[in-house]
Amino acid sequence: MPPLPNFNNFPVTFLWPSLLWLLLVLPLLVLLYVWLLRRKKKMALRYASLSIVREAMGRGQSFRRHVPPVLFLLAIAAMLVAAARPMAVIALPSSHETIILAMDVSGSMRATDVKPNRLVAAQEAAKAFIAELPRTVRVGIVAFAGSAQVVQPATLSREDLVTAIDRFQLQRATAIGSAIVVSLAEIFPDAGIDLTSMTYGRDRPRGSSIDEVGKKDGKDPKAFVPVAPGSYNSAAIILLTDGQRTTGVDTLEAAKLAADRGVRVYTVGIGTVDGETIGFEGWSMRVRLDEETLKAVATRTNAEYFYAGTAENLKKVYETLSSRLTVEKKETEISALLAMAGALLSVIAAGLSLLWFNRIL
Repeated sequence: MPPLPNFNNFPVTFLWPSLLWLLLVLPLLVLLYVWLLRRKKKMALRYASLSIVREAMGRGQSFRRHVPPVLFLLAIAAMLVAAARPMAVIALPSSHETIILAMDVSGSMRATDVKPNRLVAAQEAAKAFIAELPRTVRVGIVAFAGSAQVVQPATLSREDLVTAIDRFQLQRATAIGSAIVVSLAEIFPDAGIDLTSMTYGRDRPRGSSIDEVGKKDGKDPKAFVPVAPGSYNSAAIILLTDGQRTTGVDTLEAAKLAADRGVRVYTVGIGTVDGETIGFEGWSMRVRLDEETLKAVATRTNAEYFYAGTAENLKKVYETLSSRLTVEKKETEISALLAMAGALLSVIAAGLSLLWFNRIL
């Protein structure tokens, strides 16, 4: 027997590709059908002249008689392909139930390089994003600057979310890692994630990891086993910032905390990549978007990084995220769909044959 073809190079893969050899039966069925037609034609000529047969059949009848067999042949093909258990990447409704918006409210968000300013642009884009989400998705909001706090616990109330976003107050410093930790604590309220003992490495034994802190009396509040990054499909975090970490938990260490729990952290960078000096009330600071770290966070958690240099781009980013979080592309077995298509074609073929010729095929 010749080697099997490598069907896995196609967009559709098969769990049992060897069964695709059964498709070779189809040409044999076509040859059998042609032979039967010729045999039937010879039998008809024994009892009537060719002109009488043609007149009796007519052009319409001649075309119709081939329709049911062709449909039945397609039905057999669909069922044979279904037997090979095809797998295809298809879009399916997402199972995300909770989304945490972690938004930067540091002083640099007052910069006007994104019109009318970074904060207002971020607020408007976030509100538009929330409005587009299915009403069954719970959304929570974490605001962060020098520290991070939940300003709106996860809720289905879009009105409460809009109110929380409108109440943002600008502060100094940027604690990106702390925002990730607080977001995770909101997603897993019973996991014993303790931001206080993680911040600045406070109370952490030298050489210990971030998952070893937050224990009380030397006891782990809950046994934890890391999972594959991006494998937790019930929640996701969207982190928006315009700067780089200046305080709080190390950003990449917080990203590991999320990755070990399977939570994706989609990062959005807004503002100036090269850096800009911002002045306010007699003080000034140099701000620069740390794209490298944001990309690393997204990569580590099996998510994506987006850059939004303008308010319009930021809205497009959120539109993209909306489609990512509400529809997921997954490799799924589609045998049932092909089997159903084959059954439907068989019924249609039999129905047309009964309607036109008072017989089943």
